[in-house]
Amino acid sequence: MAVISENKNNQTDKRESISEQDQSAMSHQVEKQEADKLIEALIKKEAEIKKTDTEIKDSEKLIKNIKKSKTWQRSNSIRKWVPSGNGQKQYIAELEEELGITQNELIAALELINELKIENARLDYDSVWRIAKEQKDEGKLVDLLDKLINKKKQSDQNYNHLLQSSARLFEKETYEYKQLVYSKVLSGLKVEDIPEFMVRSGLSEENILLKQASSFRASLNMRMRQLQLQGSLPEMVLDDKKMAYHFMNQMNIRIPQLSDQTYRLNDIPEQEGIVIKPADGAGGRGVYLVYSINDIIDIKKAKKLTNWPLLRRSMEKDIDSGQVNTDEWLVEELILENKKEKLPARDIKFYCFYGKVALILEIVRYPELKYCWWTKAGERIATGKYDESLFKGRGVTDDEINQASTISAEIPAPFIRIDFLRSDEGLVFGEFTPKPGNYDEFDTETDKWLGDYFIEAQGRLEIDLLNGKQFTHYTKLKENHR
Repeated sequence: MAVISENKNNQTDKRESISEQDQSAMSHQVEKQEADKLIEALIKKEAEIKKTDTEIKDSEKLIKNIKKSKTWQRSNSIRKWVPSGNGQKQYIAELEEELGITQNELIAALELINELKIENARLDYDSVWRIAKEQKDEGKLVDLLDKLINKKKQSDQNYNHLLQSSARLFEKETYEYKQLVYSKVLSGLKVEDIPEFMVRSGLSEENILLKQASSFRASLNMRMRQLQLQGSLPEMVLDDKKMAYHFMNQMNIRIPQLSDQTYRLNDIPEQEGIVIKPADGAGGRGVYLVYSINDIIDIKKAKKLTNWPLLRRSMEKDIDSGQVNTDEWLVEELILENKKEKLPARDIKFYCFYGKVALILEIVRYPELKYCWWTKAGERIATGKYDESLFKGRGVTDDEINQASTISAEIPAPFIRIDFLRSDEGLVFGEFTPKPGNYDEFDTETDKWLGDYFIEAQGRLEIDLLNGKQFTHYTKLKENHR
C-alpha cells in the first residue's frame, strides 16, 4: 500500500514508482543471490580439487613407502593368497566400501565433537525459563550464572577466533571470494568483535561492505551509556511531557489541552472528555480514557470501567503493581478519531533520525491491540516486533511524514521517536520518546537497517554543528526553562 495522498493522481504515480523500485530491488537481490551461490560453488570446487590433488600425492607417496618397507617385502608370500582377477577386484571393492563407511563415521564423530566443544543444546525459551526458575528456587542461580557466563565467554571466544581465522584465509583471495566470505563472517560477529583487517578492507579500494557493523540496538545502548557518563543528552530534555508540549507550541504543532498541574490520585477532578495518564509512563500503562463518569476505558487492559470508584481502585493497582512508578498524574483533552462512534485515536509513531523518517508504527489499542509497521515509502513490513498482532493499517500522508521530519531536524540528536494521536481533524502531538521500549526486539535485518540510519544521522548532525547550525526552537526552550 502506498503512502496516503490527497491527490489521487499523485498517489497512483507513487504506487507505480514504488512498484518499479521494488521490482528493481527484487531483481537485483535475486541476481546477487544467484551470483553468491555460484561463487560458493566455485570456492567449494576449488577446495575439493586441491584436496583431491593433495590426497593423490599423499597416497602415491604412501604406496611407494609401503612397497619399500620390509613388511611389504616379507608379506610377498602371503599376498599370493589374495584373490586375483575378478575375485581380486571384488575383494578390493569390499575393502573400499568398508573404508568409506569408516571414514564417514569418523567425520560424523569429529563434527559431533566440535559441536559439543563450542555449542550447547538449543532449548526453547520456556524450557530455559523453567531451568532458571528451578535453580532460583533452590538458591543455586547465582552459581549457575557464573558458570554460564564463563562458558559463554569461552564459547564466544572460540567462535570469534574461528570466524576471524576464516576471514584471514581469504584475505588475499579475489574480490568476489573475499566479499562473499567476509559478509558471512561479519554476520556472525558483534560490532566490537570485527577485526581491524576486515574494517580496513571496507575503507580500501575493495570497498568491502561493513553493513553488519551497523546496529540500532548497539547505537541506542551506547547512547544510554553516554547519558550515564554525561548526565544529560539533548533529546532527554524532551522526555518530560510538559517540556515536549512547550517545544511543540513553539513550532505551532497541535497538542492536547493540558491541565497546568500534576495530580495525586485522590485529587483528580471528576470530569468527562479527558485522558488520565501517569506523569512519567509509556506503553499505555496507567492510561484511562474518560468518555463520561460511567464510561471509562483502561487502555492497557482494554477494559471498560463503569464508575469513578472502580477507576481509582484500578489506578491504585497500577501503582501497587509497579505498572506506574509514582502517584503523579496528568489530565488532558480526550482525542478521538471518530467522536460520533467514540472511537479512540490510534497512535502514529515516527522513528526519526535527525530530519529523516525511517519507520512508522501505527497502533490501534481498543477494543483489541493491533500494530502496523510502515516504511516512509508506504510499504507495510514486518520488523520482528509485534509479528503476532499485525493488521493492515491506514498509513500516513506525505505531509505528515514531512512534518515529523521537520520537527526532528530541530532537535540536536541522531534519533528520537515522535508520537502522535490521529484525531478526526488530523494528527495531534502525543510525546517524544528518546528510548523506545523493547528496541532490542527488532529482527536482525531491521536492526541493521535502522543502525545505518542512526550512524548516517549522527554524521549529518556533526557536520551541521561544525557549520554553526542554530537550533533556534530547542535553544529557546532551554533558555525559557532554566
